Amino acid sequence: EQGGRRPGWATYAFLVAVLLISVFPLYYAVLLASSTAADIAQNPIPSLIPGNHLIENFVRVVTSDIRFWQAVLNSVIVAVITSVSVVFFATLAGFSFAKLRFRGRQGLLAFVIGTMAVPTQLGIIPLFIVMARLGWTGHLVAVIVPGMVTAFGVFWMTQYLSEALPYELIEAARVDGCSMIATFWHVALPAARPAAAMLALFTFVASWTNFFWPFVVLGSSNPTLPVALQLLQASYFKDISLIMAGVVLATLPLLLLFMVAGRHLVSGIMQGAVKG
Repeated sequence: EQGGRRPGWATYAFLVAVLLISVFPLYYAVLLASSTAADIAQNPIPSLIPGNHLIENFVRVVTSDIRFWQAVLNSVIVAVITSVSVVFFATLAGFSFAKLRFRGRQGLLAFVIGTMAVPTQLGIIPLFIVMARLGWTGHLVAVIVPGMVTAFGVFWMTQYLSEALPYELIEAARVDGCSMIATFWHVALPAARPAAAMLALFTFVASWTNFFWPFVVLGSSNPTLPVALQLLQASYFKDISLIMAGVVLATLPLLLLFMVAGRHLVSGIMQGAVKG
């Protein structure tokens, strides 16, 4: 390589070790999901080779009384709407904080960032009271609306646009007669595409795996997927193989998403590193 030294064997060994450590929990879940409750009771650490009960346990999860497909649909609706909303509003706010000059801008941005230090659990009771008075409890809107914009998303897009979007492009758009909204739509959004792709991916994963608030506000009447999977162990006897099969099924869409969006993820990281 020109201008640098090739990574040594220690670097590759370290990366392989990190990869194995990261993959092992999912592989262990597959091992448990491919076993039976009796096998796990006799040997909590199964063989390193998956058994032949994986498809059978998948069918048991899908045909159980937790309304699996309804929960999957609910999770897809919540995750997609939340991801699109967070990207749009966070990019709009990030554009305003990064490139517009108005009184109180720094203080307001500091306040938004400061809200990330407040534990989510502290706002659960007042938020539930609001949802109950609006009559939204048990409905997906109670999960979607509170997550339509995040402080992290605003901070992330503000930092990215402050470096990735030159003032000259904004001034050129204004000279051409664009309004501020048109400038945001035609100039800021295309410039923010790599960071927006990363934010959408992270938001989708966070929404897909979110358990606490959907469990509180939705319950078992209209659950998302993590809440529905919790119902698999709502008994005195916990079938570990059945629970792990549900976990693997819930993880598969995220793995497919990372495979499809991985190129945009790497592109966003590299462009952010170059811009920074």
